[in-house]
Amino acid sequence: MEYELVAVAAVILLVGASILGSRIRIAAPLLLVLLGIGIGYLPFVPPIEIDPEVILVVVLPPLLYAAAVNVPIVDFRRNVRPVVGLSVILVIISAVAVGFLVHWIVPVVPLPAAMALGAVVSPTDAVAATSIGKRLGMPERVVTILEGESLVNDATSLVLLKTAIAATAGSFALSAAAGTFALAAAVAIAIGLLIGVITVWVRSKLTNPVHDTIVSFTVPFIAFVPAEQLQASGVLAVVVTGLYTGHHASRRFNAAARMNERLNWRTVQFILENGVFLVMGLQLHSLVEQVSESTLQLEHIGALSLVLVAVLIACRAAFVTPLVAGMRGATRQYERRSAGYSQLNARVQRSGAAERADRRMIDRLRRLDMRARRSAADLAHEREQRLGWRDGVVLSWSGMRGVVTLAAAQSIPTTVPYRPQLVLAAFAVAVVTLLLHGLTLPALIRRLWPHGAGTGGEHAELTALSRDLNAAADEAIDEALAERAEAPDRTATPVGPGDAAQADEGARAGDPAAPSGAEADEGARSDGTARGATITEEAARRARIGARHALLPIAPAADPTAPVGLPGAESPGQLQRRLARVALDAQREALLEERAIGRYSSRSLRAAELALDAYETRLSPPAPH
Repeated sequence: MEYELVAVAAVILLVGASILGSRIRIAAPLLLVLLGIGIGYLPFVPPIEIDPEVILVVVLPPLLYAAAVNVPIVDFRRNVRPVVGLSVILVIISAVAVGFLVHWIVPVVPLPAAMALGAVVSPTDAVAATSIGKRLGMPERVVTILEGESLVNDATSLVLLKTAIAATAGSFALSAAAGTFALAAAVAIAIGLLIGVITVWVRSKLTNPVHDTIVSFTVPFIAFVPAEQLQASGVLAVVVTGLYTGHHASRRFNAAARMNERLNWRTVQFILENGVFLVMGLQLHSLVEQVSESTLQLEHIGALSLVLVAVLIACRAAFVTPLVAGMRGATRQYERRSAGYSQLNARVQRSGAAERADRRMIDRLRRLDMRARRSAADLAHEREQRLGWRDGVVLSWSGMRGVVTLAAAQSIPTTVPYRPQLVLAAFAVAVVTLLLHGLTLPALIRRLWPHGAGTGGEHAELTALSRDLNAAADEAIDEALAERAEAPDRTATPVGPGDAAQADEGARAGDPAAPSGAEADEGARSDGTARGATITEEAARRARIGARHALLPIAPAADPTAPVGLPGAESPGQLQRRLARVALDAQREALLEERAIGRYSSRSLRAAELALDAYETRLSPPAPH
């Protein structure tokens, strides 16, 4: 019963801290760490100890998967250079610097053990930084880089930790360690892609939302376990699977599955992320007690932790400065690539190859045109969101440590010399960086961007995206009506009471474009061909209105285009629903094309997808349970 009460109290604390943090404008992880420290020192609270395997195997895979499925591939591709630099190269540099420094300051700590500490404190956690940045208007590109860094650096850190632990037993060679690192990464990427392909295919065949939810919750562990068994990086495999799933969800999953997954994984992510920060604070008291009688006194560990924080900040700043400066060359690279594709595309158009091409050649030309448009969008993105000195300052000051530092520190074997001191030092570094960066980052962002960054054009961008999607819907409706008019078996027929009832059912389902039963009955009383033309015209008009209503959450709807009056044999309810589905499918295809090109920001594309998913659930019949 004691554990049940603790769990219930913890959940209440998580929710309360989140609500309080939003009101006093302090990130919830910071409040939870402080709450945990305070609660841990209460006399009636027993020492809190959690097996590190629980965090590494049970908590970390779903946490990384939940973050990875929400990272747009387009943004990840555009920022792969800074993400890889921060998550791989900087982690290695930080781990080596901390290792040699600890061994130099405290010679009794062996170098491999000091390297293990460096591997533990080297990865950053972007939860607090991105939550603060999104609230205060940090540039979207900086948020994307921090999120991408946080996904990949965990794998780098854990592989380095394994190498350092192996070195404590005397089996260390630099060349072997580099080879092991490369092999572990390659195997993890292959496993992650394979699991992603299989699980996306399986889930695309499931129609029961309960079954889909169950499979979704098992995906991170399906990727993690085999990778770990093959001595690869399980967390990297999970990240790759999450990226693949998130990229293909828009095309392979239905709207209900996507909406369920968003809600389910947001809940899981909230509990796990915030729960880990609460546990971090709770465990600090027991760690202090473990080292209180050691030859390395608390004041020594405290001073060492502060020195390590300063070194980590210096390493990050020294690495970010040339990284941001080097990104200026990316604009020239994008310019050359875009110019090359544009010239090639223009030569093809002038040669007239498109008119003489067969189906295979048409597909190739379409892919060429897509690459040219994507390259132009990449160039526009690089020009509009070029990294400057302000971005570099925020990237340098966003080096907070969190869940991986907590779990990895406790996974250090008990045979490693001075293990309690190393674990406490890692915890101290995590707590200090969380409080130092987390409490000062809001003021820094406000100083650098007093009016926010990149938010002024969001409404205009959403309006433009809505206009493009509505144009695609209108074109699809026109094509469907033209095909319907040309079909020989499509002739005007009366509308019966059943059609009116069906229309009423659609209206009751919340479809803003569904005709009422009275309208259907009135149509049934009209005369001959004029009646059929009126019904078709009204159904097309309502389908156009419905397509615009679908995007009302992101942009104001424009007036429907002029209706097309053509005779038809379908009832108004059937015709309207078919045209609404045609329009929705066209909007969905246009959205997927825009996402592949990258002309609009991921935030706008995500908002449009949410709006279309909500509208599709109103058009679709209830799923079986």
